[in-house]
Amino acid sequence: MTDAARPARSVLPWPAAGGIDAVLVVVFAAIGRASHEHSVDVLGVLETAWPFLAGLAVGWTVLRAWRAPTAILRTGLPLVVITVAVGMILRVVTGAGTAFAFIIVATVTLLVFLLGWRGIAVLIARSRR
Repeated sequence: MTDAARPARSVLPWPAAGGIDAVLVVVFAAIGRASHEHSVDVLGVLETAWPFLAGLAVGWTVLRAWRAPTAILRTGLPLVVITVAVGMILRVVTGAGTAFAFIIVATVTLLVFLLGWRGIAVLIARSRR
């Protein structure tokens, strides 16, 4: 079988990819809390992160992200959309803020984080071939 005909293999096993996504969502929450001079203790960060972690879990499930965890367009991009959408819906339902500026910042930050590491992983994999 030629390289072109061979199915694409993921750069990382899916549990590692899911872990990286979750850690980056927590980092996003910690940065946000720090920039607004809120405490950056574990419980405070988790309080901010949980709606987006729930959105991330929904995204992984709906997209079956374990099939192509490092794919930028198939997994990464829709994962950002689902993570932000579900996260914001949960924030509204629980009475937390969803100012328009926050939606923009959350979307851009999670785009950079969740697509960025996938892009780096793909580049590393290509350079190893």
